[in-house]
Amino acid sequence: MAGNGLPSLGRVKLSDLIPSEGLPSDLYKLSVSTLSQSLAQYSAAIIQLPPTDAALLRSCLESARLYFHQRPSYPSADMIHTNNSREWCKTSGYYADPQLWQETYDFRPGLTPMEPNNEMEFAPSGLADIFVLLGKAARDILDAISFYLNLRSSPFTEILDNVPLRNREISSSLLSICCHARPSFQGAQHHNLTTQEDGQLVMFSEHEQQVDKSLISLVKSDKAGLHIRDFHGRWVLVDEDLGPQEAIVYPGLALYQATAGYVSPALHRTEIGNLQGNLFGRCSLSFKLMPKSMTSLNCSEMRAAGHDVEAQFQLPVPVDDFMQRSHPTDQLFNRQSFSSFNFPAAQDGSMKPLLRRRKNNSRCKPLPPSKRLRLEAQRVLKERVQDIADKKGIKLRFCTLKECESHIHTLDSPCANIRMEIGWPPGVPFVHPHDLPNKAKIGFLETYEPGWTATHDMELSLIDPGQPSQHSANQNCNSFSCLSFT
Repeated sequence: MAGNGLPSLGRVKLSDLIPSEGLPSDLYKLSVSTLSQSLAQYSAAIIQLPPTDAALLRSCLESARLYFHQRPSYPSADMIHTNNSREWCKTSGYYADPQLWQETYDFRPGLTPMEPNNEMEFAPSGLADIFVLLGKAARDILDAISFYLNLRSSPFTEILDNVPLRNREISSSLLSICCHARPSFQGAQHHNLTTQEDGQLVMFSEHEQQVDKSLISLVKSDKAGLHIRDFHGRWVLVDEDLGPQEAIVYPGLALYQATAGYVSPALHRTEIGNLQGNLFGRCSLSFKLMPKSMTSLNCSEMRAAGHDVEAQFQLPVPVDDFMQRSHPTDQLFNRQSFSSFNFPAAQDGSMKPLLRRRKNNSRCKPLPPSKRLRLEAQRVLKERVQDIADKKGIKLRFCTLKECESHIHTLDSPCANIRMEIGWPPGVPFVHPHDLPNKAKIGFLETYEPGWTATHDMELSLIDPGQPSQHSANQNCNSFSCLSFT
């Protein structure tokens, strides 16, 4: 640990992180600095909520214990699933992951969870109130991090849910109630790994080294057991000494992407080996502040603030693609290159320049035509197609490219009604423009962006080597229905 860093996990009052008009107070600057240093050094910090919220947190955890305790010893097959990246913004209700010996109830405003027999499921009590409480806290914490990075006020508003949600909107953020190692749950009890730390044997679920894809995560548990890897690669038990109104906060992959890697995500795991004789297992509340699916993560705010943005962060990344993509932790957690913050020698409450400028090894090159075409198609999707869908109350659900090759030739396919209602270009697969072949992107833009035409040079540059030119292709086919989408 750096000699001038924090000796332990930073502890900050949420009330001290709430911004006010005018110049920032010394208390606000000191609290922001403590929070940001703790996130840089430990990938986590302790947030002290108002004392009046302690009773609500305790009541919700007690309700969660009773909820899971009355569940069957082994769930039905349709309730067993692991984290499916395609379902990241649609999870709701109860499900179980036996491999992690974990049960979860997801509360997502805008979705009503149903049991397999189509009956409404009764959730643990207090979830709506906890969602509001932790959601507001997560946004205040995100704004505090933005202040530390010298970004403008509330720079992530565009990618966050509306407050409150509009009619027919479904929350991207969610509140997960989790139960680890319930004795009556007949999960994969024997699939555990045991490590020795400080001379003691500590048991964790097999393969349970996770990283959230959220912007910010807030976790409150009824028992200690959350371990997060620090700046030096050591696992730290972060919730051992929490007060009744305190919770753990840590950043996720979406914030890492949106800040061009300046805020590193937390790699965490949960200890389950100290629950012998416990009737209910380990219960926790976990709020995840998520970006909206139909937006993009980009680093324009970081560039505007004068930060160097490396090549891998220069292109906007659609949120839905980002959430479905795998992110190997061995590439993300090369900790020696994650020195995003400098630790000041003294805590004097002043906001000195705390960020190291990253070395800019290469100048920003102009985007190639294929990249420009991709970005333009996605912008049009967001501004035109989504507007049509919103006005008609249509929830866009895209196919995979391979599946939709057959859909475009049938009238009773899963996407036929959506394609017809929004006027999707005939013969073009109903997939996100990111996945369309370049020729189909041109047809998409010509349909939804009046007056848009690709120059001859651009069209030539988009054709892969070995493919016939656009001119020769047009001699054989004048419509996109004749294109090959392989």
